[in-house]
Amino acid sequence: MAGSEILALAISRVPCLRPRERVLVLEACEGPESLAHMSAGDASRCLGRPVSSRSWRPLEALQWAEKARRDLTRGGFVCTFYWDPEFPPLLREIYDPPVVLFWRGTLPTPGRDLVAIVGTRLPTGVARDRAYQLGFELGRAGMGTVSGLARGIDAEAQRGTVAAGGYTIGVLGNGIDAVCPSSSRVLARKILAQGGAVASEYPPGTPPDAHHFPARNRIISGLAGSVVVVQAPERSGALITAEYALEQNRDLAVHAVGLCGEAGKGSRELWRQGATVVRSGADVLGLGRGETELACGIAAGGGKVHP
Repeated sequence: MAGSEILALAISRVPCLRPRERVLVLEACEGPESLAHMSAGDASRCLGRPVSSRSWRPLEALQWAEKARRDLTRGGFVCTFYWDPEFPPLLREIYDPPVVLFWRGTLPTPGRDLVAIVGTRLPTGVARDRAYQLGFELGRAGMGTVSGLARGIDAEAQRGTVAAGGYTIGVLGNGIDAVCPSSSRVLARKILAQGGAVASEYPPGTPPDAHHFPARNRIISGLAGSVVVVQAPERSGALITAEYALEQNRDLAVHAVGLCGEAGKGSRELWRQGATVVRSGADVLGLGRGETELACGIAAGGGKVHP
């Protein structure tokens, strides 16, 4: 393995680094030896913030990287570096791309359009049905989808895409060697069997810590050209994905089904801030091209959506 790949793998293993900081350290090092000799003080100056010597353990990370390729191959995993031609081009362009993307299955071909479908883990029954329908309609139309394999909206949308014979990517908030939550393991197997992918920026063995999931959401939106929030309450993690979508200059939409009641407070706020309202896969396919039908009533608040 080339020195630059060992370096990137090692940096992916340093737990104290934030996503953007991994890119900064990678750019500051000429190779693995540079990382090996980088002290916590050097890292602090590079990142512009204090780095604890207790959490800064580059030698351990390099030792792990040296044997990582063998372990990845044994587990049936692959890793792609963000300078590689097969690295998803839209994801490479974001402010804080993962320096390494670990994956199983088949990554999308460069230039393939994807739609991210996200939402609450505790949807209403009708929102759950619409998420499945949306994933199905997009899959049947040949549009790939991406989501987080989480319970609720994410998993239902991806089940719909799989049922239509379409392509979908599940992005994990933990190491690529395990699918969390366990309720999505069967879905992940179906995705892989159908030619889709499961991906993560986290190396094998990384647990699903809470702070991984907001970072994971930037990859979900980063892979896609547009993001649809089906239903999101006030504090939903889907709203973090929506924020990333806006930062990454993605088209952002909310599904009309998710605009009512307490379960839709976050969705309604996105609508008030300018998100497009969609009701079908055809509407989603028209995002950014002026083709989306927007006329629908909104029960909560009595508002109207106009073209």
